[in-house]
Amino acid sequence: MSKNKNEEKTNVMRVLDQANISYLPHFYGDTDAISGKEVAEVLKQDPERLFKTLVAVGKSGEHYVFMVPAEVELDLKKAAKSVGEKNIEMIKTKDLLPLTGYVHGGCSPIGMKKSFKTIIDYSADNYETIFFSAGKIGYQVEMNVWKLFDLIDIDLDDIVDWKKYL
Repeated sequence: MSKNKNEEKTNVMRVLDQANISYLPHFYGDTDAISGKEVAEVLKQDPERLFKTLVAVGKSGEHYVFMVPAEVELDLKKAAKSVGEKNIEMIKTKDLLPLTGYVHGGCSPIGMKKSFKTIIDYSADNYETIFFSAGKIGYQVEMNVWKLFDLIDIDLDDIVDWKKYL
């Protein structure tokens, strides 16, 4: 996308720059795109490469971050199993900003107020690069998923019921 005068570096981009991790910034703030599918269309990308960042809390009280392709849902049973919890539930939207520093629609696994165990769906390994929020609505970063391992506590696991989408 062309540079827009409203574009700026987000905290996520600054963290990546500081860690010397390469990424491509993408801006879509000059559109009405809201859903993952709409954002993927604006960016002319496969929606399965665009990952959303979800925050959940386990029965233990621990918080976890899960990243899944934007058009699918997190399988809560698989997600709980992946982090060794009996069960998990999504946090309330009103709790997202105080916990992570991010608003709904602009949540990124990078640069949260506190580090949380992060699980990304194994489907991310199908792509050279994936897209996810750059920490602000209207901004995405594209990068190699394996570079995230250099920055945050992350694992790949099967956290989507893919049979629902076939």
